[in-house]
Order: sequence, then C-alpha cells, then structure tokens
Amino acid sequence: MFSRRTEARSIAWELIVLFTVATSLLLACGLGVFYTIVVRHAFAEDNAVLADKVSTLSGDVHESGPEAFARELSAGQEDEQTAYWIRMVDAEGRTYAETPGMNQLLPPDSFPPPAKAASAVQNRKDYRNGPKLFSLVTVNDDSDGQPYTLQIAQNRSSDERVERNFAMLFAAVLASSALGSGLIAITVTRRGLRPLQKMTQSFARVGPTHLKERVTPSGWPRELQPLAIAFDDMLKRLDDSFTRLSQFSADLAHELRTPIANMLGEAQVVLTRDRTAAEYRQTIESTIGECERLSRIVDNLLFVARADAAREPIERRRFDARAAVEMIAAFYQTVAEDRHVTISCSGEGQIYADPNLFERAVGNLLDNALRFTPEKGAIGIALSEHDSSFEVAVHDNGCGIAPEHLPRVFDRFYRAEPSRSSDGAGLGLALVKSIVDLHTGSASIHSDMGYGTTVTLTFPLV
Repeated sequence: MFSRRTEARSIAWELIVLFTVATSLLLACGLGVFYTIVVRHAFAEDNAVLADKVSTLSGDVHESGPEAFARELSAGQEDEQTAYWIRMVDAEGRTYAETPGMNQLLPPDSFPPPAKAASAVQNRKDYRNGPKLFSLVTVNDDSDGQPYTLQIAQNRSSDERVERNFAMLFAAVLASSALGSGLIAITVTRRGLRPLQKMTQSFARVGPTHLKERVTPSGWPRELQPLAIAFDDMLKRLDDSFTRLSQFSADLAHELRTPIANMLGEAQVVLTRDRTAAEYRQTIESTIGECERLSRIVDNLLFVARADAAREPIERRRFDARAAVEMIAAFYQTVAEDRHVTISCSGEGQIYADPNLFERAVGNLLDNALRFTPEKGAIGIALSEHDSSFEVAVHDNGCGIAPEHLPRVFDRFYRAEPSRSSDGAGLGLALVKSIVDLHTGSASIHSDMGYGTTVTLTFPLV
C-alpha cells in the first residue's frame, strides 16, 4: 500500500483567502443594507406619490363633476409611457371613461376591490403585463349624490429598471472590490511574510560546522522574536551536544586505545623470542587485566547509554537506607583499612529507590572517594530524610577539585587533571548521575581545594 502524500498547506494563501472573504462579506453586508434602504425609500416615495394622485383625482372629480372629468379623461392621447392610467366606472359597473388604450393593457377585473380614498393605497395591488409593472388601486366615491369608482394604475416600470440597474451596479462593485481586496491581500501577505523568508535564509546557513551562528531576536518583528529566541536556544543545545559528542568520541578512543596498545605491545614483546612458561603466564594475566578493564568500560558505557534512553529497568521500593549504606561500606572496608582510611555513616530513614541501582551509585561514590582520600583520611556518608526527598551525601577530606572543573565532573570520561587523576576511566560520576536521573532525582557536588569534596544525591520519596 502506498501512503497518500499530504500536501503542506500555505499560510499565505489561507491569509489571502480569509482576507478576501472577510472583506467581501463586509462589503456585501454594507451594500445589501444600503440597497435595501434605497429600495424601501423609493417604494415609500412611490406610495406617497400614488396617495397624492388619488387625493388629487378625487378632488378634481368633486370640483368639476363626473361628466367634465370623464370628457377630460377621454380627451387624452394613448401613450405607453403614461405614468398614470385612470378608469372611471359608474354605479352599475360600466366604464364611463378611461385613459385611451387602458382596456387592452389593464382589464377592469385586474384591479383590487374598491376602498375609500384614505385607505386605497394600503389595499394596492401589483400587476405585471409583460415587461411593465403597475401598482393598482380602486377608489369608491360620489359627487353630487352620484356614486362612481376610480381605477388608478401607477406605472412603476422605470422604478423597477432603476432597482435592477442598481442591483447590477452593486454586484459589479462587489465583484471588483473582491478582486481588489484579493490583490491587496496578496501584496500585504507577501510583504508580511517577507521576514519569514529572511529567517529561512538565516536557518539555511546553519550546519554542523556553523553551529555558532545565531538568529539575533532584536532584528525581527515582535511576532517572530519568540521563534528566533527558541531557535537560538536550540542551536546552543545542539552546539553543546555536538561538542560533548566530539569530546566523548575522542575520550572513548583514548580510553580504548590505552589497554589495546598495552595488550598489543606486551604480545609483540613476548613474541620476539622464546619465553618461559612463567613469562607467558605473566603476559596472559596482564592481558586479562586489560580485558577486564575494557569490559568494565563497555559495561558502564552501555548502562549510561541505556539510562539516557530511559531503557534501563527500574524497580523502586521502600527500604532502610542506613542498613543498605552500612552494607556497602562494609564491602569497601578492607580497601579502606589497607589505606588507613575510616568510613563512617550517620543519619537514617526509609528511601524509595531501586536497591540495586542505589547500591551501585553509592558504591561508585565510595570507590571514587577512596581513590582521592589520602592515608589516615576519612570518608563520611550522611543520610537525611525530608518531606518529599531523601538525601545521601558522601564526603571525603581529599585534595578537592578546582572550581573550573566542577561543572563537568558528571560528564563521561571527564577527569579533573592533575589533582584528581587516577587509573579510572572517568565514568564513575557519569554513571551515578544517570542512576539519579532514572529516579527523577538530582546530583550535586561541592568541593574546596585542600579540604575535600562532597557529592549529594537527592531521591524523591514519591
């Protein structure tokens, strides 16, 4: 099966589309409201003019009489552009007079039921004949006791054409405005995203050999400054990691080269001539010793690597820290007596940790302290239980560590030369730090030159 490739979305096009749609919607709403107001105003004006016309015609009939009004109405000329079409109907429903040509255009039965002049416009009726639109009203009235009915039609075709043209103009304005807003959005978006292009060019210059490069936050827009700061922090971490990795590779090669060179040299010397069995045995024993040293280095490296990757199994439980520390001290008591060094324990409490890893960490600290404690010196192990943590502090009265070395003593293969040089591989404190990290705890070191060193391990109780 082939996984369908997901195309990356474009922020620029999203901004352009959103800006254009938002502008078009706002403009459409504004134009729609304006169009509605204009049309309603024109409609209200047409109704007002129609009402005035109805009132005027009723007045004319009362003033001149139905006969004179009918003669004047019939004397008009037929014209399709006439604004008002009028028909007078007698009490029996017969057409008394009408505007010439009205019968074909507006039949009598197309008008609404009759009403008084004051309310005739409210009862108006729209009527369409082909392309023409009319507003029809019917008025009942009497003159000198003679009842009559007026059918009045207002030609609104021109108003309808104006409304239609107005709507087309609005549509054209909306379309051109949408196009214009799209062009503006493209220009503004490209200009707004230009700093991202410059930042991308700055990022492209960064490589394994240029990790010292930095993206200065002060030169970027406020929205991009957090990104620049985060990228600089990432570069700093990468630079530190690459530096440590390079140093680690060099230290590892050095540590492995020494025992291999020793074994190779001894073997080559032995093979230069025939040797006695005792000499061969001595060479083999030396080779075994170097192999054991290599094995310890590899084991410690493997443990530290697994701990860093959080793959080392850890089984925590509560146990008596004092009893565990005394057992570890008893294991190193013989070495301490040979060097006339005393080991003392103080404090007590229950610790929550992996017993095997705890023993390994404290054992490494004791082994490290024994290397750098002079004869007739002293090593102290202090235990203290707090509300949320448990501390184990190992103190020696050796030569101490210079301040410039303290930040790196937990690094792999790091040894503070020359004051604390030894035959170790420089992995003891790194292994201790990895064990404490597995317990989500912390490790710290304090040292005074000429007075000794204290390493404190903190284990959480939960």
